[in-house]
Amino acid sequence: MKVFDNKHIKNVAFVGTHRAGKTTLSETMLFEAGLINRRGTVEQQNTISDYHEFEHQRGASVFSTPLHTEWRNYKINILDTPGLDDFIGEIMSSIRVADTIVTVINAKHGADIGTEIIWNYVDKYHKPTLFVINKIDSEKANFEMSFNSLKELVGNNAVLIQYPIKIDGAQCIIDVLKMKCYKFGPEGGKPEKLAIPKDQQDYAKKLHNELVEKAAENDEALMELYFEKGTLNEDELRQGIKLGMLNHDMFPVFCVSALKDMGTGRLMGFIDNVAPAAADLNPEQTIEGKIIKPEMNADTSLFVFKNVHQPNLGQITFFKVMSGEVNFNDKLYNTRTGEIETLNQLYIMDGKQKHAVQKLTVGDIGATTKLKFTETNDTLASNPESGTIKPIKFPQPRLVKAVFAESNTEEEKLSDALKRMSSQDLTIDLSYNSETHQTLIGTQGELHLSTIEWILEHIYDVKARFEAPKISYRETIQRSATANYRHKKQSGGSGQFGQVHLKIEPYYEGMPEPEGFSLRGKEVVDLPWDGKLVFYNCIVGGVIDQRYLPSIMKGILDVMESGPLTDSYIRDIRVMVYDGKMHAVDSNDISFKIAGSYAFKEAFLNANPKLLEPIEQMQLRVPDEMIGNVMTELQSRRAIIQGIENEAHYQILKCAIPSVELTDFSSQLRSLTQGRATYSSSFDSYSAVPSHIQKQLIKEQELVTT
Repeated sequence: MKVFDNKHIKNVAFVGTHRAGKTTLSETMLFEAGLINRRGTVEQQNTISDYHEFEHQRGASVFSTPLHTEWRNYKINILDTPGLDDFIGEIMSSIRVADTIVTVINAKHGADIGTEIIWNYVDKYHKPTLFVINKIDSEKANFEMSFNSLKELVGNNAVLIQYPIKIDGAQCIIDVLKMKCYKFGPEGGKPEKLAIPKDQQDYAKKLHNELVEKAAENDEALMELYFEKGTLNEDELRQGIKLGMLNHDMFPVFCVSALKDMGTGRLMGFIDNVAPAAADLNPEQTIEGKIIKPEMNADTSLFVFKNVHQPNLGQITFFKVMSGEVNFNDKLYNTRTGEIETLNQLYIMDGKQKHAVQKLTVGDIGATTKLKFTETNDTLASNPESGTIKPIKFPQPRLVKAVFAESNTEEEKLSDALKRMSSQDLTIDLSYNSETHQTLIGTQGELHLSTIEWILEHIYDVKARFEAPKISYRETIQRSATANYRHKKQSGGSGQFGQVHLKIEPYYEGMPEPEGFSLRGKEVVDLPWDGKLVFYNCIVGGVIDQRYLPSIMKGILDVMESGPLTDSYIRDIRVMVYDGKMHAVDSNDISFKIAGSYAFKEAFLNANPKLLEPIEQMQLRVPDEMIGNVMTELQSRRAIIQGIENEAHYQILKCAIPSVELTDFSSQLRSLTQGRATYSSSFDSYSAVPSHIQKQLIKEQELVTT
């Protein structure tokens, strides 16, 4: 297979909302270039890109799929991405390694909410971007509306390269860069090149002049040429457009019918001749602060952006060559682990089809199999000192569930499958809560979760069930209380005896030492679950021997590990042991441990015990017009609004909200805002549960216990 240099390799990620036509466009590009002789369709489930059984069931892309095509001595690597942000991990990994983002818009709907959601990620990466308005031949297509909605989204930096018209019923495209009219037959394909019709010449000239002005703005030399000549030729226009794309302040707009193969070849020509290549982009930075330049004669560095497990193939590792070149059988260092990996195979992937190659050069995208130590975000390098390329930062989970195997005998099988899946999809957050004894899985939403469930059942052959996770409550007290307990047991011979008198109080940092007691010793215990136990020895006259005090404290700590209200951890209490009795023969450590635990439990229940719940600090990004509904929803979930700031057409809202109220919040927020709002949250503190909720939780615990 032909080897291309870094100036003749173009990596494009097709992004856009669900049903925009990304998969159809990629299929048509492969057909147009002659790499396939028959185009598949999503409906017939025979496209190169959407090959996965689950994608066939859904009738839409779920995974990002690498493809490639060749057009006029250029290689175009295509990353066909899903259109729903439940699969944002697939979208982000593709954006990360693409040189140019091709955002596809459905001409029937314009730049809709799904486009806006994905655009926010594209804009964050500051990648060169062009827009393609697809389905221009549809009866319901509205190109003017689509372009205006696009300008509302990205501003006046969206610049028309093409617009559609009909001539005698035939679909035509006016190209204001080349100043040509392309006329297509009913089935599309190669167009007839015509002069621009007279009734369109003024409008086309106006758009051409706007394009020239916008292109000239990106370079002083071009601006001088423009002032000197009053225009720019086609080569100068291409140069200015590329610079504008690299600066992320010029977004060319094309129009196509991917289904009918109208305008696809022209789009591919623009990607070849104008769209930036890897060699044009800024050098990569490593986490150590080093620079990796996209040069052929540099040390080899590969960035792993995706791992996929496929039945019968094992793990497939996808990478982009960031510098140098990689050859079949090369040995490279994993800069994270220090392990050496041998690349026994090198492939170019077209969907599930593998094409073996001997070499890949800087800028190219390839794959290998059977790596032992390499995960997504890893760097493989010929020089172990090259450094680790900055990783993709994936969003935190929006939906968290407890996951169990349907059969207890398959728990280990489920655990192994989840670990493998989470190492491949870094938007899956897998953890174990030792307090609630639950395995927790964080996902990007209900659809992401259903995909995981399908893969577990059909790929790993294990059925799982998902439930709302238990909340890690805490218990404490609100006032002081005293109690005493005598433990006495006789069973022939030496028995057990211990009596303990104690007082407990709520503890807070900086509180004064207790009064009315003779303080003989103090021990502060930083509890593993946060909070403190402060234990005072206030024994006078030796009524309890010093050696039994650790046993009393151990009994107290045992109760604190499983509180009497909801079996939750107890925190922030101080205890004064001030009296008791012992027996010369029958007293021992176990006796005082039992006496201490019962005395503490009785005092705890008499000290107005209070349940505490975890509180999350949350930040939301909400469109201006939706802030009222979101605030109403938050307040119904007991959130405390802490502040609001403006950011363009969004409001940044900060609040504190109980963790239990976030169980289904992501789904409700998506419904309220049509997916336009986003949020992040992290644990902040514990706060008292309202009395009516505390009663309900205690009642539920009693039912579980009985």
